[in-house]
Amino acid sequence: MAQLHAMAQSSAICGNHKGLMRFNSPGIARSCNFGARSSVFNGFAVASDNVRLASSSGVSRNKGICAALSTASKKGAGVRGKLNKVVLAYSGGLDTSVIVPWLRENYGCEVVCFTADVGQGLKELEGLEEKAKASGACQLVVRDLKEEFVRDYIYPCLRAGALYERKYLLGTSMARPVIAKAMVDVAKEVGADAVSHGCTGKGNDQVRFELTFFALNPELKVVAPWREWDIQGREDAIEYAKKNNVPVPVTKKSIYSRDRNLWHLSHEGDVLEDPAQEPKNDMYMMSVDPEDAPDKAEYVEIGIVAGTPISVNGEMLSPASLLAELNEIGGRHGIGRIDLVENRLVGMKSRGVYETPGGTILFAAVRELESLTLDREAMQHKDLLALKYAELVYAGKWFDPLREAMDAYMTKITDTTTGSVTLKLYKGSVTATSRKSPFSLYNQDISSFESGSIYNQADAAGFIRLYGLPTRVRAMLEEGI
Repeated sequence: MAQLHAMAQSSAICGNHKGLMRFNSPGIARSCNFGARSSVFNGFAVASDNVRLASSSGVSRNKGICAALSTASKKGAGVRGKLNKVVLAYSGGLDTSVIVPWLRENYGCEVVCFTADVGQGLKELEGLEEKAKASGACQLVVRDLKEEFVRDYIYPCLRAGALYERKYLLGTSMARPVIAKAMVDVAKEVGADAVSHGCTGKGNDQVRFELTFFALNPELKVVAPWREWDIQGREDAIEYAKKNNVPVPVTKKSIYSRDRNLWHLSHEGDVLEDPAQEPKNDMYMMSVDPEDAPDKAEYVEIGIVAGTPISVNGEMLSPASLLAELNEIGGRHGIGRIDLVENRLVGMKSRGVYETPGGTILFAAVRELESLTLDREAMQHKDLLALKYAELVYAGKWFDPLREAMDAYMTKITDTTTGSVTLKLYKGSVTATSRKSPFSLYNQDISSFESGSIYNQADAAGFIRLYGLPTRVRAMLEEGI
């Protein structure tokens, strides 16, 4: 506790940094960029030079793509107009793979593919360089945003107690602005005049991406193919890919639509489209069924400074490492499963199932510590503002002045929320068993049922008479007294 108290006096919890992709595993590239002379991805060296892979004799080893790029530049404007260079949010799946040639055909532009690592897993990043190149992209940029994501987006929401519609811990909502912000940065670096995404016209993500683009660089043009093209579904996309010699991803299509990052995993589609249907147990990926969780409870201690988690069981960890550790711990106890029918920003209701094991543990820990450090008025006002804070984040207004101003309030109101909380994890449940803080407002001498010098029980009689005066006056009026 003394260590936590000392740390509370320091404002420097984590340094801010930006960087290209960094992996803990040896041999994984710090960046993947076709513009570099060589790069390493998943342990394999790949020579590259802006799509043109020259041999020692100077002959291109990728004539088809080079010729296509040359032809596109000679044609000038595409079917829908002319753009110079577009940064595309790229996953390597079918949709984003066909967007690459579609952009070049319709806007006569070069396409820079951008992939953000927000904790979706290394498997999702495998082979992206080759896929982007085969689709006709001129460059791929991959950046590791995990620490920034947790430190600058997740932790502020956690500190604010942001919860959308009573259940949703905003996993996807928080990830989109950090990705979009990085896209704006990359657009500046590569000299792009436009950005593009693969979000559908029915979802929330199109709003979250584009509001971030507007806030950070209003001069960038935004291309949203799903709102423009004639492709209606998967079969149309496959046909377009074949027509443009884009390799169709051979992975089996999941019956669920999923979004994964370090904070959560969401599931939509299939039986979930009927709110009356129970989710299938084989759908879950981050957590075990609570019924199959260990029969013995596990205790975990979370250290917190100014509303921000810093340690697990006494071990100081970086934001991303701390969350990853709690995901593993919570997942094996079936923590953090929610089934939610939510109101989308665009007006329709949708049903989703979310797994947020580490986030559920952290949310419980911060809230329990606040029970010691916040008085009644502060807690009530904070909870009221937390509803609006969550609504702003859900609606894509991360860079809105109102959210930023509210964040300043949340930072101030939680500056004494420092201490530790011990939680008991058992078959899907999270229960607080210990709360400690050097700034605790709990005074055992006052709260004890034993008599004390600070609180005189006889004083309560006068308080009750004054507090209940309006009640007595109303009753007297009704009784004609």
